[in-house]
Amino acid sequence: MPKASKSKIYIGIGGWVYEPWRGTFYPDGLAQKRELEYASRQVTSIEINGTYYGSQKPESFAKWHDETPDNFIFSLKGSRYITNRRVLAEAGESVERFFAGGVMQLKEKLGVVNWQFMPTKKFDPADFEAFLKLLPTSVEGRAIRHAVEVRHDSFKVPDFISLVRDYGVAIVMSGDSDYPQLADLTAPFVYARIMGTTEKAAAGYGPAALDRWAERARIWAAGEMPDGLDVVAKGKAPKTPRDVYLYVISGHKVRNPAAAKALIDRLS
Repeated sequence: MPKASKSKIYIGIGGWVYEPWRGTFYPDGLAQKRELEYASRQVTSIEINGTYYGSQKPESFAKWHDETPDNFIFSLKGSRYITNRRVLAEAGESVERFFAGGVMQLKEKLGVVNWQFMPTKKFDPADFEAFLKLLPTSVEGRAIRHAVEVRHDSFKVPDFISLVRDYGVAIVMSGDSDYPQLADLTAPFVYARIMGTTEKAAAGYGPAALDRWAERARIWAAGEMPDGLDVVAKGKAPKTPRDVYLYVISGHKVRNPAAAKALIDRLS
């Protein structure tokens, strides 16, 4: 098993406000205002979904920063008003507003911005490169990591892999889902979203599946490519340690915190 010594692995869930988690993940009687405080001590990262649907108050980001442990990381989705537009090249002002809207109040706890595209969005090389050029490499002196979550088969071409690799942007690796899987390594980090939890497994996944995803996280972190994943481009990416952000998303959502905790246990 490869051992990672220069990289970090973050395991988490999507959001923290979900009523069915009360009494299953959250203890009975826990005040709703303390749910983030509790969740951030059970997992090591959370992907914020609300930023996809609309802007949040700067005070909210600052509050989330202060309520979580020092080593905790947030990732967040970029605004759908940016990714859902027909011409991505015209999103410059919207990208600037997004980063000026308070997200930087997360400070050192800001991990990756996930730019999620609709399944109907097709790969237009020129327009997509124009979009990548709009993504800032740093804001207020802090480096920004970007990932793109593409869900149309037209992206499964070497030209797309080469393009995002040139800009150091990660491709979101979709696991256990019906979405196209592009596991090519294109950035100094890996961003994975696994979506196969089920009600019948107490920890969302069975032991063998949990072992497999934990092993993949270790292999990614060590700078190598795990077996059993779909890659598009031929040839190997440079072997270099990579931070890993792995989120248990969708599937049987009630079980997702249990799956994340089980992965953390295997990696500790």
